[in-house]
Amino acid sequence: MGHLRFLTAGESHGKGLLVIVEGVPAGLPLNEGYIAAHMRRRQLGYGRGKRQQIEQDAAEIVSGVRHGLTMGSPIGLRIENKDWNNANWQKRMAVEPIEDEIEKLTQMRPGHADLAGSVKYGLDDVRPVLERASARETAARVAAGAVARRLLEEMGVRIHSQVLAVGEVEASPPEPPDWEAVEASPVHCADAAAEKLMIERIDRAREEFDTLGGIFEVRATGAPIGLGSHVQWDRKLDGRLAQAIMSIQAVKGVEIGTGFANARSPGSQVQDVILPREQWSDRPWVHASNRAGGLEGGITNGEDIVVRGALKPISTLPRPLATADLHTGDSTPAFYERSDVCVVPAAGVIGEAMVALVLADAALEKFGGDHVEETLRNFRAYQKTTGPRGRDRPD
Repeated sequence: MGHLRFLTAGESHGKGLLVIVEGVPAGLPLNEGYIAAHMRRRQLGYGRGKRQQIEQDAAEIVSGVRHGLTMGSPIGLRIENKDWNNANWQKRMAVEPIEDEIEKLTQMRPGHADLAGSVKYGLDDVRPVLERASARETAARVAAGAVARRLLEEMGVRIHSQVLAVGEVEASPPEPPDWEAVEASPVHCADAAAEKLMIERIDRAREEFDTLGGIFEVRATGAPIGLGSHVQWDRKLDGRLAQAIMSIQAVKGVEIGTGFANARSPGSQVQDVILPREQWSDRPWVHASNRAGGLEGGITNGEDIVVRGALKPISTLPRPLATADLHTGDSTPAFYERSDVCVVPAAGVIGEAMVALVLADAALEKFGGDHVEETLRNFRAYQKTTGPRGRDRPD
């Protein structure tokens, strides 16, 4: 990411999380309420744990916005960890040295960064790795993503997500998706029959002290043709989106469009036919299908951008798996700390944020602009050129 960048800081049980978003043009309307609305969506979803009852996430804007408009300078956000006030965390995660002896955490959890992180950083306590690797960090990503989403909205881009599977329960959602039904569903699924089965499956996993993964889908509509590029590997937008989704905690697989099904089909049944102008509606260059997920050659082609993430079951299990102790190497039960049963609906919201950040970066790469009006002027002028060669797109 070169035109819009973001960094996060903070630990799961520290004082809070920090975000810096750099590259947002001046003049973009932005307020804390807009960011908080998206952060609350991350906390919802059937299968979440008690931590979500403690936190009421909201981001305080501490820099980069004046009188409701961005200033072109870095936007600083601060998110409070309310759990900091509980369970002696102020001592256990104290910044200053303390005299009290703090018990070291050495019962490494399989599937977490506990072993690899402790060895890499030369630690004799898993706690520092656990705290930063925690998915609590995604609250900061959703806050940053809300800023990116606000910019994209000015260009008519909308981003949604839905759950396609929880465990072995798969959904057959309507096409096009009913986003209002998705938002109203406790598992973010517009397939009512699958929703019922997903809830029952989550309840059973909870009773069995187990956890569940699943598949979420993020869709971006309204993206113009031409974001990303085919000319270098690291400018291909599908690669940038895949990295962004794969960076989400517990995501172990990414699919663009119907990529895995395409791999099992002949070419004649996979390519998206380009329709003639008589069959276009409100935009030029319409395809008969969208198996490519809105990306060809690493460039947006005007269709919906479709990205899916495969989420493994949460690694922290109420019924701990066997593991080895960091200090001795001896067998021991894995450490257990409060966790969720299923976070696939929340992962979709986080996926929306990551897609927004990548698309906003690509949009600024394409259209530039230090003030949002300059960006939009360039965007609108470009849109007039995207029709058939030799013809300008009508206003």
